[in-house]
Amino acid sequence: MFPHVWISGCSVDAAARQKYREVQLECLKAMRDGLETRLAGVNAAIATVEQQQSRAAGETV
Repeated sequence: MFPHVWISGCSVDAAARQKYREVQLECLKAMRDGLETRLAGVNAAIATVEQQQSRAAGETV
């Protein structure tokens, strides 16, 4: 998913790996936030359609 900033077999200091992990974590959190926003929109759309269906069913009965 994320390209490695180091090549296998090369010695990279722990600070560089830690920085990479921090950037990776921030990216994943941003992706999660975007998905949560989209999911909230989908949930709202579903609720709206369900309300419309229940009102329409109540009117025809």
